[in-house]
This record gives sequence, structure tokens and C-alpha cells, in this order.
Amino acid sequence: MAHASEKTILIVDDEPDVRNFLSACIEDAGFKTEVAADGVEALERIDEIDPDLMTLDMVMPRKSGIKVIRTLRQNPKWSKLPIIVITAHAYDELGSEDFKEFNAFTSGLKHRYAMEKPVTPAKLVKAIGDILDVDIEGDKEFMPLSEQAAVIEMIKGTDSDMLKKIGEMLKNT
Repeated sequence: MAHASEKTILIVDDEPDVRNFLSACIEDAGFKTEVAADGVEALERIDEIDPDLMTLDMVMPRKSGIKVIRTLRQNPKWSKLPIIVITAHAYDELGSEDFKEFNAFTSGLKHRYAMEKPVTPAKLVKAIGDILDVDIEGDKEFMPLSEQAAVIEMIKGTDSDMLKKIGEMLKNT
């Protein structure tokens, strides 16, 4: 079984906050990440990045996710690249046609993941681990470092009675 540190994930999304969030989640699990701001940039850089997997937004300016998938499938080197589609528009008028086309276009592929935003870090990392056959340390209890920091910040401002209650709750889980 491979190690996460041996795998590179290309994150393609036109929203900087989403790219940063996905990158932090995936890096917290030990993977290497590269980012592209849209489909055009992803296709321009894919050979230099040589990713093991791509996360791909469906609705983007310049080149939509479905157009990126079509282009990749025409290139023998990238025709089998695993792709996780991450979109906020799976069922609305902005992206539903692309999403239907994605499902039809990828029906014969082994790995065909689609997730709706907002994505949970644990679900995303588990999907990547499953697709790439990578064992994620602490898989069942995975909490990215970025989430751990947020929990620590919440606890810092908590009074001692509440901390005792939280401690008891944690002991019982």
C-alpha cells in the first residue's frame, strides 16, 4: 500500500478560499498538493504536475469541469486519471446539465466520485485514500490539523465547568 506523501493531488477550483481549504485538508492527511485556478490552467500545467488524482470544480470560467474531463479523456496519458468532482451546483440550473453529462460521460470509469460543497475533510480524504489505495493514518478518527486548531481556539475561551463537562463527554465516547 502506498503512502500519502508519495501522491500528488491537483486541486482545480476558481474560488481561492475553496482551493486553500481543500489543499489544507489534503495536506493535513499527508498528501502533496498543487492548485490551478481554472480548467485552462489545470490543462496547461498537468504534465509538469503529474498528479495521481484531481479534484475538479464543475462550474468555472474559461473552461468548465466537464470540458476538462473531455480533454483529459482524449489524451492517453490522462484518460484514466481519477477525478473527484466537487461542486456546489450539482442540482441547480447553473451546473445540473454539466453534472448529468459528467455522470453519463464517466459511467464506465472505475472511480467516479462527486461531492457537493461544502465538503467535509474526513469524507474527502477517505475518498482519496480509497481511490489511490492509500492508508490514511487514523482514518476512522481523522481530524485535520486545521480543524484541531479551531477546536483548541474554542476551548481556550471556555470556563472550567464547561471543560469538565466536555471532558466527561469525551470519556464516554
